Amino acid sequence: MCYETSLTKSLDYIEENKGVELLYYGTYEPYYHVSGYTHPNLFCLPIEDPSHIYPMEWWGLLPNKPDLDIINFRQAYNTLIAKGENLMKSKTNREPARNRRCLILADGFFEPHYPNNNFKASPVPKYCFLEGRKLFCIAGIYNDFDDEYWNVSLVTTQANDVFSKINNKEKRMPLVLDPTFEDEWLRKDLADKSILELVKHGFIREEFKSHTVANFYGADFNTNTYEILKQVEENPNLFNE
Repeated sequence: MCYETSLTKSLDYIEENKGVELLYYGTYEPYYHVSGYTHPNLFCLPIEDPSHIYPMEWWGLLPNKPDLDIINFRQAYNTLIAKGENLMKSKTNREPARNRRCLILADGFFEPHYPNNNFKASPVPKYCFLEGRKLFCIAGIYNDFDDEYWNVSLVTTQANDVFSKINNKEKRMPLVLDPTFEDEWLRKDLADKSILELVKHGFIREEFKSHTVANFYGADFNTNTYEILKQVEENPNLFNE
């Protein structure tokens, strides 16, 4: 359920589009596909400094424990995503959800689809994007584990009608916030009830498109190449399949 994303826009485009600046010069490179299981950086606007783009290691929220063994923790726990409706029930996610929310920049993500609802078969990846491959923001929560080291989890919610057909097994989708709610997600005084209301009702109103791409499931996760999105790149207005 959304363990892979893309951000193919240039830094100049992102900074102009969002009215922000990159925090650390030289840390940003566009990517066609990254997997959370390789723990790359995602680029985020944090609640504490929303005018700057921060590199945050994806994925997996790490507890703020100075003696934490990161490798052993990641072997025992998968924190790549945080279920939005359970944010306030989770000991790991509750405090970050209250105090350290962020916007994760993206222009697409990948979801597993099982043709004909055959869940015993291997899934095929569907690339999900907006009209014209527009930039959007996914809700996230983060921790600052060490000096200049942030780690982030992507917030998901129950799938709408469109994503119930795309991610037809788990029926989940990333919480892509409607632009009218992006500033609200970063409000420091947001109450628990309001956070959960955004999880439930804050999904973007514009409808996503999807297209089948080269199947990378079961292969090397390192598939960050132009070829994986070649067809979509050359025709960004593809219709839903």
